[in-house]
Amino acid sequence: MKKIVLSTILAGVVSVAVAQKSEVNAAKNAWGVFQITGQAAATPLAKKLESLSAGLAHTDKAIADEKSKVMPEAWSYRAMFASSAALLDTANLQNAEAQLKIATDAIAQAKTLDTKGAEKDNITVAENNVANAIRNAGVFAYNKKDFKTAYDKFVQATVINPSDTSMYLNAGVAARNLNDYPNTIKQFKKVISLNAPQSKDLYSELITMSLAQQKDTTAALALIQEASAKYPDDANYIKSETQIYIDRGDVAKSEQMLNTLASKEPNNPTYQVLLGNVYFSQALKLQDARNKIDAKKVKEFNDVTTKMNGLLEKSLPFYKKALDL
Repeated sequence: MKKIVLSTILAGVVSVAVAQKSEVNAAKNAWGVFQITGQAAATPLAKKLESLSAGLAHTDKAIADEKSKVMPEAWSYRAMFASSAALLDTANLQNAEAQLKIATDAIAQAKTLDTKGAEKDNITVAENNVANAIRNAGVFAYNKKDFKTAYDKFVQATVINPSDTSMYLNAGVAARNLNDYPNTIKQFKKVISLNAPQSKDLYSELITMSLAQQKDTTAALALIQEASAKYPDDANYIKSETQIYIDRGDVAKSEQMLNTLASKEPNNPTYQVLLGNVYFSQALKLQDARNKIDAKKVKEFNDVTTKMNGLLEKSLPFYKKALDL
């Protein structure tokens, strides 16, 4: 009698193990069917998600069993089902998030168990799905003007693919829409560090942002000097730098810098124009100040006018030289 009981127990264990292994096989079959029917454009989204959910259910059972939960394919197929659902249902943020959690956990487990690399391709499929689902979620959120979610998703995408300049750029744009200038600057700087084609335009935007929004002339100067080193032929950076010195009241520094540059390239008209601007911009400031002087204060008005005219006269030779060159 004991032998019969023991035999029954053993038979039961074997049948469960076989049953759970069959769940893995069922998951594989379900994935194969989905590859054929689920990829068809005519198949409704609900039907596709239903198919993926059914496949995922097979992996639920497989990973619940002590025997089959150590099979890497149980996890790799689980990752593919969940990541595909997240990618297809990106517009449903709540469901997509839940599926992404399942997928990322399954990917990690599959990598741990797949010591022979047999599931490498399936894991790659799941990873690509996850990356694309996160990117798409960011775009959906951005289009809904949910810039905070968009920013978080784009940043998440950069963690997955640290060399994807488009996601750093998107994150920066989303942050800019939130008036989150520190993070805008952070993300745009990352784009620049990866030598993206937008780098030159981003330098200009960062410089403007540092000056107008952050009121940080030190940071702006650092950016200008960095940009000038990369794009030495762009005179706008030199113009911005000299203007900062002028605005700081350090006209001497501005003159010194431009005179040094002009001495190295005496036939460069840009430096002559900028030297003229040093005096012309000061004259404009005096003109603004003069306009605010009470009409009764004639002497003060005349004194400011004299200084203003003197600065204008100083600027003229540089402008003339620039024209001659």
